[in-house]
Amino acid sequence: MKPVCVLGNGQLGRMLRQAGEPLGIAVHPVGLDAEPASLPIAASVITAEIERWPETALTRELASHPAFVNRDIFPRLADRLTQKQLLDQLGLATAPWQLLADSSEWPALFARLGELAIVKRRTGGYDGRGQWRLRATETASLPAECYGECIVEQAINFAGEVSLVGARSQDGSMVFYPLTHNLHEAGILRTSVAFPQADAALQQQAEAMLSAIMQELEYVGVMAMECFITPQGLLINELAPRVHNSGHWTQNGASISQFELHLRAILNLPLPQPVIMAPSVMINLIGSEVNLAWLEQPLVHLHWYGKEVRPGRKVGHLNLTDSDLPRLEASLHALQPLLPAEYASGLSWATDKLHASG
Repeated sequence: MKPVCVLGNGQLGRMLRQAGEPLGIAVHPVGLDAEPASLPIAASVITAEIERWPETALTRELASHPAFVNRDIFPRLADRLTQKQLLDQLGLATAPWQLLADSSEWPALFARLGELAIVKRRTGGYDGRGQWRLRATETASLPAECYGECIVEQAINFAGEVSLVGARSQDGSMVFYPLTHNLHEAGILRTSVAFPQADAALQQQAEAMLSAIMQELEYVGVMAMECFITPQGLLINELAPRVHNSGHWTQNGASISQFELHLRAILNLPLPQPVIMAPSVMINLIGSEVNLAWLEQPLVHLHWYGKEVRPGRKVGHLNLTDSDLPRLEASLHALQPLLPAEYASGLSWATDKLHASG
């Protein structure tokens, strides 16, 4: 099988490499400043763990590589303006939005969108960065360089947040995981919960939406779609043309992980529907030191990224999967004293989700 070069050498590239090893697929996550001559680029299939990148010797070399999968799709989805335009073109529901071009637009914007506006940088900005929640009296606090470089959305009063992770093969066939329930705090994903079967109506709506997007783009590989649950159905919040944090539970809770699924798709290997046999919980480890006492819980799978621990930085995650709900809940309860206090709300939220399903 051809080797795979992953543009970007963060935790997603690392987990793609780990997924390739059992299949005999050599996966090379590469930093943006890597020397092209030192890599097996010519013989490789190229993918990316990031949506946008600066111009370097490596990215210049890859710009004309014939096997850079989805190369022209990344910039279209990395810019929230062109991403929103795609969703509008396809008639897919999103929060009402517009480009924020000039400060003179604010009165009309609040008249149209309501009292709270969500401002997002067109490019970059994730995990709560590059985003602002503004009322009419607060617009002066927005940096001047944001005008023309941001979109503004209506704040949505949603009942919950879910994401759909799916994959499309080169022949156009698609497979999907069940919808994942997500809890964000301060714009950062804290906890995810997934079940073998999701709500049938929401799953059907989400699959139709993501199918339309992947087919329109002729996308190959794994894509994630984050949505708000509203009384009118799902609203698409954002798309990620790559493996996604909310799909990490699949490493231990699915017959095929999202990382293996992505490799299968881009290498044109079989793409069967992954089997999900039990509920799963994923807990992001954010700015916390490793605690090996977590491993006293037999359900806990620790995925540690080997990164320097800094406040607000994703440094690892814990996966727990079990068809015995009381045992799964007991493991979450046992983890609480082993994690910093700010994890308690996420653990409680996950327990409530499991209770509701039981």
